[in-house]
Amino acid sequence: MTTDILTPEASYDTPALHAEGLYIGGHWQAGTGIPVVNPSTGETLAEIADASVEDALRAVDAADEAATEWRTTPARQRAEILRRWFQLMTEHAEELARLISLENGKALSDARGEVSYAAEFFRWYAEEAVRIAGEFRHSPSGANRILVDHEPIGIALLITPWNFPAAMATRKIGPALAAGCTVILKPAAETPLTAFALARLGAEAGVPPGVVNVLSTSRPADITNAILTDPRVRKLSFTGSTNVGRQLLAEAAKSVLSCSMELGGNAPFIVFDDADLDSALEGAMIAKMRNAGEACTAANRFYVQSGIHDQFVAGLAQRMSALKIGPGTEAGVQVGPMISSAAIEKIDRLVQGAVAQGARVHTGGRPLPDVGYFYQPTVMDNVPMDAEIAATEIFGPVACIYRFESEQDAITAANNTEYGLAAYIYSQDLTRAMRVGKQLESGMIAINRGLMSDPAAPFGGVKQSGIGREGGVTGILEFVEPKYYALSI
Repeated sequence: MTTDILTPEASYDTPALHAEGLYIGGHWQAGTGIPVVNPSTGETLAEIADASVEDALRAVDAADEAATEWRTTPARQRAEILRRWFQLMTEHAEELARLISLENGKALSDARGEVSYAAEFFRWYAEEAVRIAGEFRHSPSGANRILVDHEPIGIALLITPWNFPAAMATRKIGPALAAGCTVILKPAAETPLTAFALARLGAEAGVPPGVVNVLSTSRPADITNAILTDPRVRKLSFTGSTNVGRQLLAEAAKSVLSCSMELGGNAPFIVFDDADLDSALEGAMIAKMRNAGEACTAANRFYVQSGIHDQFVAGLAQRMSALKIGPGTEAGVQVGPMISSAAIEKIDRLVQGAVAQGARVHTGGRPLPDVGYFYQPTVMDNVPMDAEIAATEIFGPVACIYRFESEQDAITAANNTEYGLAAYIYSQDLTRAMRVGKQLESGMIAINRGLMSDPAAPFGGVKQSGIGREGGVTGILEFVEPKYYALSI
């Protein structure tokens, strides 16, 4: 049974409001099967629908039915809908932040920051929707004129992770809709409520039925494979682990789909002797502890030059030990829980493995035994370069600090990873910072700041960290195809 989506009377931070079912073709399809757990308490917030392969194909049908009208909708009209969606997110920002905190666990301060960041993608792409450029020039031979237009690439499957349930969705939906594509959003099963809340707001903003469809499932491989093999689907945009990204690329290759992949990271944070120590420590806290370290851009490997190493270790340990830990929705909490017990087990295994190899723990280093999935903010130094934690995306509140002597030593160590998403450099010598940045194998570099994400900037990595870029002027190009016309004039 399906019901039309309506503006809810209840607050958007009410979990049950967003558990009405799958959102397909502008209607809710009732269902149950997937419990959504509050990681702060381990309690179930709501039970949501578990999509089948048949549901997935119906979502493709809905996206296909809406595709022609949406791609021919004037760009200004698409832009106004995105702008209204931005405004609605802003109006309901506090409710959305609380909802994110409930299902994800992150501190309210982090959740508020995410909502603001997420909404900006709708505002940015409302502006970019009317600026998709074409091209007209003379052929060098003089035989013809070259006209290049950009057309919507087609139906897009968007797969988002649990760590930023709002921002990762809007970063994909915004450019896709601005370009004229219809989409199927598959959020992580751990944090689907935010995606359904966004669908409600989108309907209120004027998104036509079928343009945005949302599927929750406990069988992601079956669902994604069914969608990717449908010839009407022409785009895959995925944010998640490198291992899953490899599998999706292999599946997408069977249909020669265009793919945008934002994958794992293992960001180096390089601090030179001439850095401003307080500024570097402040930046380290942001780069490490945003979302409690559960971020692909999180600084994992801190390379600190010998002259400032000991002061940096002491300063970071002092700051980390002072953080307030607790349920994300509680006032004043700075560090919420990890997403699951499995995440806690992974983090602790990495930490204890490094300690067994000689690493020194200056603060933290253990899970908290209370209810929920909490891990102490941890600072370690003397971490062996061959420890598993040195080569692994930690995804938790653990900072590993390494001493280095020369500039080249730092560059070599920083590049010694399969990942290449983000890197941080602290130095008061801008020439040096730029010189080092040029040599780092990373898609994004932050100089003397701990936060680099910006809706107006291209987000993405090199090596095993992904393909393509999200955000900025380039983000919309991931959802269009250039079409060339040869004109005899």
